[in-house]
Amino acid sequence: MTSRRGSYGLKAAPYGFLLPAALLFALFFALPIGYALWLSLHKVEVSGLGLGKDARREVWAGVENYTAALTDSELLHGALRVLGYGAIVIPVMLGLALLFALMLDSERVRLTSFTRLAIFLPYAVPGVVAALLWGFLYLPDVSPFHFVLDRLGLPRPDLLDGGPLYLALSNIAVWGGTGFNMIVIYTSLRAIPAEVFEAAKLDGCSPLQIALRIKIPMVAPSLVLTFFFSIIATLQVFSEPTTLKPLTNAVPTTWSPLMKVYQDAFGKGDIHSAAATAVLIAVVTLVVSFGFLRAANSRTKHTRQQGEAR
Repeated sequence: MTSRRGSYGLKAAPYGFLLPAALLFALFFALPIGYALWLSLHKVEVSGLGLGKDARREVWAGVENYTAALTDSELLHGALRVLGYGAIVIPVMLGLALLFALMLDSERVRLTSFTRLAIFLPYAVPGVVAALLWGFLYLPDVSPFHFVLDRLGLPRPDLLDGGPLYLALSNIAVWGGTGFNMIVIYTSLRAIPAEVFEAAKLDGCSPLQIALRIKIPMVAPSLVLTFFFSIIATLQVFSEPTTLKPLTNAVPTTWSPLMKVYQDAFGKGDIHSAAATAVLIAVVTLVVSFGFLRAANSRTKHTRQQGEAR
């Protein structure tokens, strides 16, 4: 009997260790998702003037909220804005992160620790604070850059209106996100054995050739990871345009899909439509992320098979 109890205890021990994580997952992840799905399939039906006790009741809506969200022009325009925003942010941010990582990994660089910290430090600044700081630098009346341009007799561009607004928002994201991606890529570079670089030098490779033919291909998994994170962050952009909105009339309340969700839920008080839009954003993010990871894995397997064939 004792041996049976001991065997049962050993088998149940892993589940005991997993129980706290499972409870937290269910409470803070699975439960909110389930509640959002439930809200998205219902709507509020108003009878009469909506003043009585049972004048407002929650009824089954089916896919009505999803149909309304998919045919909403504001949501479509917000998605197109985010695509344009991402087309600027992702290439520039990852390109700078890779460039800085390669420069820090160079033998000729000095003050590596200080430089690495200086590049990473903007990532530690909260997004709202960063957007406020850059927002005041963009405002013509208070910006020191506009003051200098005015003293020099040069035109002062309005970065908070029209096409330059995309550059202004993208600059905030690039300034804050480059350091994190640089650290990920730089850590991967430091993990490459030194013997690989020594062999390349003996073969007569220049530092540029080593970077292009050895370092970049060997940190490809880190580049895939940072690209994956950047896609998710771009699809969920919210704090930067929301923070800049009080400073300019060029940013509507539905500039991004997540801002549309916020406006529907807290501006219009329609949490059911907001839940449906949020579910659609989550599904799109999941599909895009899964598709990108699958394509990256397929390319990696194909490259590996070609290497083995050689």
